[in-house]
Amino acid sequence: MTIALIYVAIFIAAFVAVRATGRFVERQRDFTSLKTVTFGDESAVRPNRIASIISVLAIFLIWGAFTGSKITPIHAPGPFLGETSFTYTAQAPDLSTDEGVVRVNVHRVGEDAAKPEGADGGEGFAKDDAASVAAWRSGLIRVDRNDVGGDAEGYKVIAIDGQPIAPGETVKLADGTVTMTPKGTLNFSPDPGWQMEKIWLPAPEDVWNRLIEIGTDGYRGFTLWEHVGWSLMRVVAGFALGSAVGIPLGYAMGLSNWFRGWFDPIVEFMRPVPPLALIPLVIIWFGIDETGKIVLLFLAALWIMTIAARAGVSGVNITKIHAAYSLGASKWQILRHVIIPNSLPEIFTGARVAMGVCWGTVVAAELVAAEKGAGQMIVAASKFQLTDIVIMGIVLIGIVGYGIDILMRLAENWLVPWKGRS
Repeated sequence: MTIALIYVAIFIAAFVAVRATGRFVERQRDFTSLKTVTFGDESAVRPNRIASIISVLAIFLIWGAFTGSKITPIHAPGPFLGETSFTYTAQAPDLSTDEGVVRVNVHRVGEDAAKPEGADGGEGFAKDDAASVAAWRSGLIRVDRNDVGGDAEGYKVIAIDGQPIAPGETVKLADGTVTMTPKGTLNFSPDPGWQMEKIWLPAPEDVWNRLIEIGTDGYRGFTLWEHVGWSLMRVVAGFALGSAVGIPLGYAMGLSNWFRGWFDPIVEFMRPVPPLALIPLVIIWFGIDETGKIVLLFLAALWIMTIAARAGVSGVNITKIHAAYSLGASKWQILRHVIIPNSLPEIFTGARVAMGVCWGTVVAAELVAAEKGAGQMIVAASKFQLTDIVIMGIVLIGIVGYGIDILMRLAENWLVPWKGRS
């Protein structure tokens, strides 16, 4: 929740700052800037590159601030480290009370730290104690084992730093909390701060170092580029098959009442079914080799491409068809010169969506006994809690997916330059 609020605050501050300075710095001199009415006109909306840069920097700034990164100038409060202490009040079976001191050394995870030095002395039955606890962890402190008569029936701890405590209750301290278990044992948890432990979210430089390591040495017997290459091969194969079947089927449904009536129930039934739900059936029918993975990606792309082609045909301006008929065009000429060119923008939009779905589904497809692939690398790393590899794989998948989308946009601009024109 705190991270979300910080992100919203950065967004608002950046928006106000860019808007305030943009009037004096930026002066557009293109056709869009000459429009008198732009609100609601999609063609007048262009991505603000400054906003894009600030958005990416804000994500990395927040990421580094909450992971203690060395490359960010500011950091969120980290976990408590060092020595701390608290007093406990013990009650003997005869209802007499005495106070002892517990000294705790809080150290970093993975480091060996000795308990603080402290004499187990005192005139009363409550003796001082010491413990060592790792940051973000908790530790049981058995003060009863150190106290005189701590094993006697009726002995119990009744207060921490003067605050009453009972089984199941928690007392807040300056550097952490003390919770009493149902059996009366003290459990000390140092203050975790706002930063996240590496096992949950590593710092950006840790992910980068892991990328360099795997890019150099590979992972599980395959190089990084082999993992990514196999994922791309599966996605391209599944998408190509889905397009090869879906586009002609969509054209047929858009041009023929019979085809539309026959296939419409099937398409509309399968369209909302997520590809993940088909994995068990794909395994039963096609096995766990490459065929099963490609079939799953084929099904992920098939229905999207079918609907995109059908929508493209249905969206062709009827006046163009009438004009072609009036000029003596045949049905084949209308299909070739009118319907196909005017439906291509809708098909390219569907292709971008289908490719994104396939690229996202490849992780699930590679769960099926894959030896290589970006998804398989993520799954294998998650089993050993290698969060840096998991995040590296996720970022890599996002970058490759974004690159694919950019290439498809460029292809659309090159192959369909008439998009948006009537």
